[in-house]
Amino acid sequence: MRQLYHFWLSPFSRKVRLVLAEKKLEFELKAEPVWERRDAFLSLNPAGEVPVLEEEDGTVLCDSAVICEYLDEVYTETPLLGSNAKERAEIRRLVAWFDGKFNREVTDHLLGEKLMKRFFGTGTPDTKILRAGRTNAAYHLEYIGWLFERRNWLAGDHLTMADVAAAAQISVIDYMGDINWSKHPRAKDWYMRIKSRPAMRDVLADRQASFPPSPHYADLDFE
Repeated sequence: MRQLYHFWLSPFSRKVRLVLAEKKLEFELKAEPVWERRDAFLSLNPAGEVPVLEEEDGTVLCDSAVICEYLDEVYTETPLLGSNAKERAEIRRLVAWFDGKFNREVTDHLLGEKLMKRFFGTGTPDTKILRAGRTNAAYHLEYIGWLFERRNWLAGDHLTMADVAAAAQISVIDYMGDINWSKHPRAKDWYMRIKSRPAMRDVLADRQASFPPSPHYADLDFE
């Protein structure tokens, strides 16, 4: 069986998990403590980063963008990257937005300060960085709401990689309880829609005893 090396709150690991689930591809999760820099894992990905997907034939793929494009090209049922060049351009623009801009301005601030500092032993959370992350999150949620008012999904009429990339980031922030959904009703409507998909079930079941989720994390109808 194919194996996905992941970290449970890595949005990029979650993105690959969601693509695999949407395409109904079986896989085994292998939690990878990247801070330990294990030799066996570094032999798979010298960058020492998750996600890493090892296919059944031994093919090893690194980086969520590479993995997701590979999966969409090889397993063509349930296409997530559009059917023509114009659609693909918009989908890739939004994937870059969430993988890059959102992750840099929101997830790195909140996840980095709240959790990763603990694992890497690099100090206590900086309240200024946390405040900046929450402020930035509000801007991004407004943009999600703006897109969803004009489209059936974020990039157009159908669920695409753009929705998957956004859901991966949002689910991490929501796990930590850093979203005031009452202030972002249109973004909430979109998230409720994708949250109800079967592909999200395993992600919403994620739990860490030392870092529990927000009370509404797994609820499909939430405040």
